Amino acid sequence: YPRTPVFHQFVRHEPEVASSLVLERSMNRVQLLGQVGQDPVMRQVEGKNPVIMFSLATNEMWRSGDSEVYQMGDVSQKTTWHGISVDVAYQYVKMGVRIFVEGKVEHGEYIDKTNVRWQATTTIADNIIFPSDQIKEKAENG
Repeated sequence: YPRTPVFHQFVRHEPEVASSLVLERSMNRVQLLGQVGQDPVMRQVEGKNPVIMFSLATNEMWRSGDSEVYQMGDVSQKTTWHGISVDVAYQYVKMGVRIFVEGKVEHGEYIDKTNVRWQATTTIADNIIFPSDQIKEKAENG
């Protein structure tokens, strides 16, 4: 059986190869579909390029009660607000517009003008998609 020695050789060397790898693959990726909560604002952080910031609301809805099978019961909703940061101004990002955002999550802190330290979680967007019907409508209405 010529395949058996090859298999044993692979097994014998696997721990050696695995232990020589220093870096592991990881992923920091987020996808959000929601409504813009405020018109974008440009922010300048000392020592960094200016960025465009806005909030995005995502909603979760569910029915409560024992009659979920029959689509009865009270509808509950939870809104989560996300801080979004982009380094390019998007002319169609306006309050109330529905958008799809892809990017990475970044945790950090900043000190405000009164020297209070704040923790911040921001989605750094690298892709924003606008539903085509909204863009067409905005272009037609100016």
